[in-house]
Amino acid sequence: MKTENFLRTLNEMKEKNSLDLSAWEDLSVALMNLVSLEEHCFFSYVKTKDEKFLKMLEKIRELRKKLLALIVKDEDESEKWCMSKHFLASSMRLFEVGNRLLHEKKEKEAKELYENAAELYGMFWLVNSAQKDFSNIKINIEKKEEKSIFSSIKELLKCCKE
Repeated sequence: MKTENFLRTLNEMKEKNSLDLSAWEDLSVALMNLVSLEEHCFFSYVKTKDEKFLKMLEKIRELRKKLLALIVKDEDESEKWCMSKHFLASSMRLFEVGNRLLHEKKEKEAKELYENAAELYGMFWLVNSAQKDFSNIKINIEKKEEKSIFSSIKELLKCCKE
């Protein structure tokens, strides 16, 4: 299946009112931040040995699990749940490193990391769409000349319901 077919499938789902990515986009970014908070609680505990960070970590983790379940449907035996968490976390980290590089006036390197972050974010949505066979979709990270998954997602986000 090519990226164009993926985009067509998403558009068909949108027309049937079965997919509205804009309704979940903010939630997905919140989930990225919750994963980051879990990490910060862990490192704060390791540095300080203060038990309050472990208590915070557990509460944040439970909230993240509850909210992730709104997007990620555990309907098969795949690793979709865990993959989704890691797609979001990796995307957020690459975005943050890109911000640092941009601040350091390393624009080319920052843009590359932003593209990679966007691709991972696109893969998160790909894994969590109704699409069953996405083995033939070419990822921009692998081949720069191919149309990226994120560009397909980006087209959808332009016209989603508010």
